[in-house]
Amino acid sequence: MTGGSALMARAAADAARCEEAVRVRMRRANEAGGDDLLAADGYLFVCPENLATMAGVMKDFFDRSYYAALDRINGRPYALLVCAGSDGQGAVRQVQRICTGLRLREVAPATIVITHAQSPERILAPKDIAGDDLERCREVGSALAAGLAAGVF
Repeated sequence: MTGGSALMARAAADAARCEEAVRVRMRRANEAGGDDLLAADGYLFVCPENLATMAGVMKDFFDRSYYAALDRINGRPYALLVCAGSDGQGAVRQVQRICTGLRLREVAPATIVITHAQSPERILAPKDIAGDDLERCREVGSALAAGLAAGVF
């Protein structure tokens, strides 16, 4: 809604695209479904944390996709980026639990970018993500792509 997660996702995807052997496909949670999970060899989930939980649209994606993918994507690698105002741990725990249920393999620690947005005005304002935080996102995207290309994952 405010662009922070989108900036993070684009940074990671751009870095992943540097790996020629990997095809990167970005999908918004409200547009993605079980077929997208089945078609991919690995996943980089990116979401904001809202009210100490993953964004509702991300939960909706998992609700719509879970059973279509269950026992069909076991062992595939994933990483997670979370854009949060102050903490991010609630969203991380939720996504990790769902990915455990899907039997995915976490290949990097979750990356949380803290925006320090604590007032209604700052929470609702468009987000700028600092360069060092975007670099952390690029590193995750690059590492995931390199691991997939090398067959490590």
